[in-house]
Amino acid sequence: MPVTRDIVATYRGPRRVVRRLLDVGPREDRALVILVAACGMTFIAQWPRLAREAHLTGQELNPLLGGTLLAWVFIAPLIFYTLALLSHGLARVLRGRGTGYGARLALFWALLAASPIILLHGLVAGFIGPGPGLQIVGLIWLGIFGWFWIAGWIEAEWGRR
Repeated sequence: MPVTRDIVATYRGPRRVVRRLLDVGPREDRALVILVAACGMTFIAQWPRLAREAHLTGQELNPLLGGTLLAWVFIAPLIFYTLALLSHGLARVLRGRGTGYGARLALFWALLAASPIILLHGLVAGFIGPGPGLQIVGLIWLGIFGWFWIAGWIEAEWGRR
């Protein structure tokens, strides 16, 4: 199924989508591509905010973009791998039967599936700026990401075998 259809299907039932991705079998290349795509989308979502910041402060845009690229495409994946390891460790303590791959896939998929909301957040940050609208969209993203991650994590660690 195309990624866009899987993202839409995740908003209807995140556990089903994660189960379907897990049923393909452990494919670390797929998990890495999902993570890199999610981090890339988050990097792109930062462009309007960075352009606004550069315009309002008189800074050059390119160094801002370069720093954000370094953070989201090179450093953030390492952090997300560590976070997935910690979540799998917590599941093991709670008698989870899943694998490290399942924990990684659940986290990485939640990031990618919530990317439309992070793109909206970037647009609000760029065109409206700081304020209640930006905070509301940020809270919506956090809630949706948390829902996707927890549902996928439960499926990966305690779902059917």
